[in-house]
This record gives sequence, structure tokens and C-alpha cells, in this order.
Amino acid sequence: MSVGTGGAPDTHAAHQPSVPRPGGPAPARDPGVDPDELPDGLVIAGPDGRVVRFNAAAARITATPAEQALGRPLEEALPLEDLEGRRWWQLTDPYGGLAIRAGQPERNLLLPGGREVLVTATYVRARPAGPVRRVVVCLRDTEARRRTERSHAELIATVAHELRSPLTSVKGFTATLLAKWERFTDDQKRLMLETVDADADRVTRLIAELLDISRIDSGRLEVRRQLVDIGAAVGRHVQAYVAAGQPADRFLVRVEQPLPDLWADPDKIDQVLSNLIENAVRHGEGTVTIDVTPAASPREGDDAAHAATSVTVSDEGPGIPEESMNRVFTRFWRGSKRGGTGLGLYIVKGIVEAHGGAITVGRAPGGGAQFRFTLPVGTPAHLL
Repeated sequence: MSVGTGGAPDTHAAHQPSVPRPGGPAPARDPGVDPDELPDGLVIAGPDGRVVRFNAAAARITATPAEQALGRPLEEALPLEDLEGRRWWQLTDPYGGLAIRAGQPERNLLLPGGREVLVTATYVRARPAGPVRRVVVCLRDTEARRRTERSHAELIATVAHELRSPLTSVKGFTATLLAKWERFTDDQKRLMLETVDADADRVTRLIAELLDISRIDSGRLEVRRQLVDIGAAVGRHVQAYVAAGQPADRFLVRVEQPLPDLWADPDKIDQVLSNLIENAVRHGEGTVTIDVTPAASPREGDDAAHAATSVTVSDEGPGIPEESMNRVFTRFWRGSKRGGTGLGLYIVKGIVEAHGGAITVGRAPGGGAQFRFTLPVGTPAHLL
């Protein structure tokens, strides 16, 4: 209540109705957040240590219905143990422990049955060093984190395995050449050095893949857009295979004109084309067909019917089994008799999506594998 200059209460100001702000209605009152909408488990115990709130995520994580937990002592509703088998609430004693303690930091604890969860607790006090009024516990399932850790472990194991072979070869040939240089003919030396060069290229490619994965996973993959002639880019890749010994009639390139101007990162688009065409050549059979056509944008809100370019790479080989279709773009996926790290298609998907595009896999009309990626034109804002 405000006070006027004469010292009397300004009751008019206190009781006058609220006036909508200029330019629109008064903001609506925030209804608050329903604890059952929270993604993490929330458990709250009152001053007597009994549970007064047990949200839906907590019920899901602990496999305990909320109605069974409400009203029960915290240590019974949420029977946690540390990794050494000690009862957690007896160990920490939130209500009878140190009065200066504000809570418990996040740590791994075990539910009955051995299920691991991440637990954080806050002690709410009426005043500093006063009695605990509430214990607020946050629960988080560790399964997603464990999957990430397993994926990282697999990546490290794969990289170690892939690096061992070329580095062993490089070390063996260079040591042999240094120790017995005079004993080899020029042709033998050239063969050894060409092998070392090829193995060095293999290590370089693997390191580049690791950097790409790191940028994709962290959302830091940079796209440097330039005007790209996608038809010409496809032609360059095909000519490189023909120059390397592939028969020219194995490739069929069809470019539908007119294509919209495509603004994309040329180096990364080359990387996508290289991976998809190499897969078709190495693992497919028959004719490799590459179709470049205008298409509708894969992004919501783009109105133009031809606001994107689509590239489809098909072969006539055995194709990809139906049960493997949903795993093709995951890390370490390899089809039958496939070599490599199994990271290429994962990187391809990351590059396409960094451009705002989409990529799919299916069965080609000839029975082989068919990969199709669509890129929005991506015109820079200063050209619109």
C-alpha cells in the first residue's frame, strides 16, 4: 500500500483496477509448472520426513506408483544405496545431520534390483542452520548416459583397431628401408613408399572422420555456403572412377533441368557424394544410377515447390536387408562383407542435416540400395 504526501494511506491507488498496458492486453498469469511435466524425477519430503510429492517421472524411474510412495517415510519410498551397499538416507541423515548442510551433490546411487540412478538432493530450511522444512530430491535415469559412454568406448576401440594396421605398416616399411636401404632396388623402394603413402592417407581420413563426428555430436559442424553446381560435382566423381578403371557404362547420370540455385558447402557436398557413390561402386552391382532433380524443400515453412535439390544414388546389387534399414545411419553400422569404420554414413547424415536437408535409404527399382538426400537451396539472407 503506497503512502501519500500527507501521510494518509492512498487507498484509491491500492484498490483501483489494473489497466491493460498500451499496445495489448495485460500478460496472463503464469499458471506454474505441473511437476508431472518435468522430464526428471521429483520427490519432496516434508518436515516430518514423509513424501508429499512424487511426480510421474519419479514413478517411472523407480517403478513405484505415486500413490504407494505418498505419505511414506522418504527412506522407504525411495530406498537408495550407494555403490558399496550402504543405505543412503541413513548415511546422509538430512533431518538430523549437520545444520549447515544445504544438500547432496549429484552422484550415482542404486535402487532395489541394482538399477543405477543419478540423485541430487536439496535441503530447504526456514532459516540458515535451522531445521529442515523440505528435502527435494531430483532423480535422473542413467541409461542415456550409459549408452553415450558405450558409444564413446566403441568409438575408441574402433579407432584404435583402425589405426593399428596402417601405423604398423608404416613403421615396418620405414624401419626396413632405413636399416637396409642399399639392399632394395628402386622398384622395391617405390612400392614400399607407395604403401606408406597410402597408409598415411588412411590415417588422415580416419582423423578427419573423428573430427567430423566430434563437430556433428557437439552441433559445431560449420557450413560455408557457396553456389554449387551439383550436376557438375556428380560428373567429376564419376569421371574420377572412370579414370581409375571403372567402365564408363557402369554409371548413368541424369540431371533434370532447370535446377534451383543451390547454396551449400562444396567440400562437404563432395564428401557426401564421394561416400554414397563409393558405397554403390564397392558394395553394389550393375549400373550405378545418379539422379539429380528439383524437389520440394524438406524444411517446414518453405513454400516454394522447387526450393530444394534432390540427389538419388541407386545400384543393382543385393541391397540392404529390411531389418537393417533403420540402423544404416548409426555409428559403426556395416552391412555384410563391408569394411571400413562404419562411420561414413553417420557423417553423411550429419552433413546433410547441418544443411537443413534430409536423407533416406530404401530399395532401388533394380533391387539394390537407394540413397536419396534433399538439400534446401539455402540462399544466403543478403541475396533474398
